[in-house]
Amino acid sequence: MKKINKTNAMRILDSLNIEYDCLTYECEDGKIDGVSVAHKTGQNPEAVFKTLVSLGHSKELYVFCVPVEYELDLKKAASASGEKNIELLPLKDLTKNTGYIRGGCSPIGMKKHYKTFVDESALLQDKILVSGGAIGIQMILSPDDLLRAAEASYADLI
Repeated sequence: MKKINKTNAMRILDSLNIEYDCLTYECEDGKIDGVSVAHKTGQNPEAVFKTLVSLGHSKELYVFCVPVEYELDLKKAASASGEKNIELLPLKDLTKNTGYIRGGCSPIGMKKHYKTFVDESALLQDKILVSGGAIGIQMILSPDDLLRAAEASYADLI
């Protein structure tokens, strides 16, 4: 197995003494969507979470983590965040606001901390996978450890 360079997300987990494992996957084929990642890593898609960044009516940014086979329910996201409405952040604005690129956006270690929510279905899993902060790397950790590292809370999002 090739050595994985530590990402900012991994360094944060290390600093918090949070146990995690990493999985790498081949990304040369360009299939970096969450469902493809679940299949490539042999993981249950219910346990693989994608990170979505959204913009609230107030112009505040929010982060939502949902299982890869599901869509974020924008009404539930707005309710969880206390916003009148929510829309997904345009892809062109992702890197400048988070420091991450599409396919490598981790809920941990963004340029700035944004209010973060993890779908409550994560509670049904012992471990979940989220992006490790780079395309081709997934981190495996407990849902509660993700909450602690991302300063997040659970919400009904799907």
